[in-house]
Amino acid sequence: MSWHPLLLSFEVAAVASVLCAILGVALGTLLASPRTPMRDALDVLFTAPLVLPPTVLGYYVLVALGRRSAIGMAYEALTGSSIVFTRTGAVVAATVGALPLVVKAARSSLEAIEPTLLDAARTLGAGPLRVFVTVRFPLAARGILAGVMLAFARSLGDFGVTLMVAGDIPGETQTAALAIYDAIQAQREEEALALIVVLSVAAFVALYAVNKLSSRAHVV
Repeated sequence: MSWHPLLLSFEVAAVASVLCAILGVALGTLLASPRTPMRDALDVLFTAPLVLPPTVLGYYVLVALGRRSAIGMAYEALTGSSIVFTRTGAVVAATVGALPLVVKAARSSLEAIEPTLLDAARTLGAGPLRVFVTVRFPLAARGILAGVMLAFARSLGDFGVTLMVAGDIPGETQTAALAIYDAIQAQREEEALALIVVLSVAAFVALYAVNKLSSRAHVV
């Protein structure tokens, strides 16, 4: 049995989680501001990947980043490699599917901060960036981290979008979820079970961490 699909899944999930953390905090901050134009419409746009069928979401990503798209052609011209059907595509697929979890967590955590604390910081002469770095982000950090943990768990088990965007190429883009499907199709049940156990344990650990972070965030 090859453990490569499992290692690839953790690698993809780790990179996707970092990207989700950066983009999710930025977008969550944007949505948390009442001054943001069309805030509700943007929220729907960023949340849509949670409810869209994976094949539909994967199609949108293929259209946006495929070899015939402007982004895809520019990326290939710069790197010599395409985005789709590569490990980069697997990371993109996992990021797109998991990003709404961090956006939602960041927005709710930032909106839950007591406004008087922000007003006090501004009164003391802190600018917007300093207020965010020294007040807003530290107070929202636990909630944001919980969202990132959920994103990691979601990325680790992504199937549909990854299959559409990165394909199922053994040794290159075949993640654990895809390897499980192939193993069951080939009646290699012991191999599938081993991967299932590892992914299940990782998911339960991530959810336990999320519960702990969320409960402590409420206490704070």
